[in-house]
Amino acid sequence: MPIINVTVTGRPDPELSARIAAEVSEQTQAHLRKDPTVTAVAVGYVDPQHWFAGGKSIASQETNSFWLDIKVVDGTNTKQEMAAYIEAIYDAFGKLLGKVHPESYVLVHEVAAAAYGYGGKTQEFRFISGKLKPAA
Repeated sequence: MPIINVTVTGRPDPELSARIAAEVSEQTQAHLRKDPTVTAVAVGYVDPQHWFAGGKSIASQETNSFWLDIKVVDGTNTKQEMAAYIEAIYDAFGKLLGKVHPESYVLVHEVAAAAYGYGGKTQEFRFISGKLKPAA
C-alpha cells in the first residue's frame, strides 16, 4: 500500500506517466513485495531548465533526472531489498527517460504502522485485525 511520488524532468506526458506508474509498481512489487492493487503512484514534471544538479541545469547537461519518494511500513523490508529496489528503479528510469543524470534520487521512507494507512485505517489496525481473525 505504498504511496509513491515521482518527479521527472520534461513536459507533462500522459503516456509517459502511465509507463512510469506501471514500471514503478512492477519494481515495487518485485523488490519490496508490495501489492500493486493498493499501490498509488503520482507523477509530476519539472522543466529541465529549472532542475539543477551540480550547479548546472539538467537541460544544459543534456540529461534527464528523476526523484522517487516512496513510503513503506517500517520493518517490512530488508536493507538488501531496499538496495536492490533503488538500483532497479535507477535502471528503469534510464530506460524510460534515456540518459539519466547520476544525481537522480530514490528515497524509501520507513514509517510507523500506527502513523500510516489508507481507506481511513492505519496499517497497525490492519495488522492487529488480521491477527484477531480466526484461522480458516
